[in-house]
Amino acid sequence: MSASQKGNLAQLQSNYINAHNKQEEAIARKRRGLFRRLIAFTVLGLLITYGFVSTLISQNSKIEENRLVKLELEKEVASLKEQQVMLEEEIIKLDDDEYIAKIARKDYFLSKEGEIIFKIADDSTSN
Repeated sequence: MSASQKGNLAQLQSNYINAHNKQEEAIARKRRGLFRRLIAFTVLGLLITYGFVSTLISQNSKIEENRLVKLELEKEVASLKEQQVMLEEEIIKLDDDEYIAKIARKDYFLSKEGEIIFKIADDSTSN
């Protein structure tokens, strides 16, 4: 059969042929619907994944930032504890009258009765 003869052929119009054509159309529609649903779910899944990944990255950077702040604050706490210990020792020393007298003589040039105070310059300051 040649190409011109195929075009002249008429298709049979029977119930079986009509049912078969409708069944093929229904299968084609189902495939198109399935394909569309798969695309929609894939896009939705990608959007959700993108949201999770971006949230994870931002939270990870915040955690790192907070970790650095925590380290700085721990260093500050350690230095403040050292300062507290020194101040508590100073409080204990200030209860001693001899220590107070020593500080008064050293810082304010106070003297005991009959005592003369001489201030001697350091060698490093005179050079």
